[in-house]
Amino acid sequence: MEQKLIFFGCPLDCDERDESIEEKRLSQRDHNVIEDPYEGVMSLIRQEFPAENWFEKGSLPVSPWLRPVPPLSEAATLSLEAFVRFLDEDGCRTYARQAGDFVAEKIHPHLPCLIAVDHSLTGGVYRKLRELHHPDEISLIVLDSHTDALPVSTVAEAIQYDLDTNPDSRHDPQDPFLYNRPDSYNASSFLDHLLSEDIVEPKNLYILGIGDFPPKQAFRIKDQRIQNYVGRFQALKERGVTLVTKQDLLMGSGKLKSILKQIRTPWVYLSIDMDIGARNALNGVRYLDRQGLNGPQLLRIVGSIKEVFKRGVKLAGMDLCEFNARTAGQDATYRLAADLIKMIVGDRERIK
Repeated sequence: MEQKLIFFGCPLDCDERDESIEEKRLSQRDHNVIEDPYEGVMSLIRQEFPAENWFEKGSLPVSPWLRPVPPLSEAATLSLEAFVRFLDEDGCRTYARQAGDFVAEKIHPHLPCLIAVDHSLTGGVYRKLRELHHPDEISLIVLDSHTDALPVSTVAEAIQYDLDTNPDSRHDPQDPFLYNRPDSYNASSFLDHLLSEDIVEPKNLYILGIGDFPPKQAFRIKDQRIQNYVGRFQALKERGVTLVTKQDLLMGSGKLKSILKQIRTPWVYLSIDMDIGARNALNGVRYLDRQGLNGPQLLRIVGSIKEVFKRGVKLAGMDLCEFNARTAGQDATYRLAADLIKMIVGDRERIK
């Protein structure tokens, strides 16, 4: 059967940060915003990608207040408390499962390409593809500025340490939402859940480009909260997860190519968090706290990833996540996303 690339979207945007909520409020009256990143990327794909190679299925429904630009009728719903409640009650997991079910019912055995906001959706698609294939047959490559495998409680402890020791901390010690949060499934923790629930084998997980790996001095801090934090990174490596930092990638393609040659599974799922280019190649992403790669660097690295598929490993699916729809149309964010898709699959007559 000839496999085609099937595009679908999900504009779930449940960011709880004050600045994101305020941005949502301000954007409600801006009628020039492309409200769904799926449409921003697909406007380019429709023009440039050979029509015989793909289909599109549109975006999954999302509650209006959880969309990037909620309607004015939802203004009263846009509160910090509401977003915190959604996250703490595992709302991201519900949408991730819906994305996975959609792949099973509407796309498989063709290849899904998800264009989305919240990165936690990746977990639902990967979980479902793992069920549809043999459990040990799909590696997961994540290109991301953040590790996305840290429990909420671990991050909260590190923030509390910062509050106690850093007079210039950007955190508010009176913020009640820094304390006593459950370890929910969300965009910054979904890989931890995939690992703890045996959805992904540690040896089959490759996280590339991270900028949040603790500096050497952090490993010497005796405070138990920081010990727990750095211990999470150590545990990932000890279990067999491959962590490649941004600095590793900037040293050249040799190390990355060597690492990717270790992939032994017949299938690979590729997830690109667009913040991998934040404040450098692009700005239209949700998290701009870490400077990512520039455009040529990013294209070179994705080119190295593509080499995996030239030696017989098959693409199981892919996604591009963490767009900020309110700003992505103002620069090259959608342009770069379309170019990355074309780099992975665009020069093949058929996706096989």
